[in-house]
Amino acid sequence: MLEFAMSAPPRPPSGRRVAGAKLALKPVDVWGIRVRLQVALKARDLALFDLALDSKLRGCDLMSLTVSDLLSSTGVRSRVMILQRKTGRPVQFEVTEQTRRSLTAWLNQNNMAREEWLFPSRSKRGSHLSTRQYARLVDRWVALIGLDPTSYGTHSMRRTKVSLLYKKTGNLRACQLLLGHTKLESTVRYLGVEVDDALELSEALEL
Repeated sequence: MLEFAMSAPPRPPSGRRVAGAKLALKPVDVWGIRVRLQVALKARDLALFDLALDSKLRGCDLMSLTVSDLLSSTGVRSRVMILQRKTGRPVQFEVTEQTRRSLTAWLNQNNMAREEWLFPSRSKRGSHLSTRQYARLVDRWVALIGLDPTSYGTHSMRRTKVSLLYKKTGNLRACQLLLGHTKLESTVRYLGVEVDDALELSEALEL
């Protein structure tokens, strides 16, 4: 029988995270977490998990979303544009059918007004979830499927879709636009693109 306890996973002895870039989730990891959240009836967590993957937003931008950012007169939007806090530049993202379903369930469950935070804090009235609380949730999600939380983090959520897109297409410009980076070099560093990656893409081409 599956274990759905959402208690915080163990930390390294020092209480500090392991340094280095956080790993992206694999498709099997995404579905494993999603199924466990669905079965456990974690409506908020499921909506946040799905939206984090779709939006590819930094934690500060994701936590600052309001209901009106996602909701139109006909339901949850299929595309959303926001201004990034870090760069002040707009970034657009898709909201897939799966995410629209989980968001709709979350909004209906709480009868939320348009001006409310999309993910309000449960401990601090009038505030949204903090980035620290979001990080703790990500730790719990990956622990549900037996992954080591020290190897993953909020940037795992941001990186997952673009990493898969890059591996499938090699289109760094598309990844740059989705991440909202101002420079392509930032995207190269963020995805950890190496010379070997470029060579493999080139070798796959037949002239």
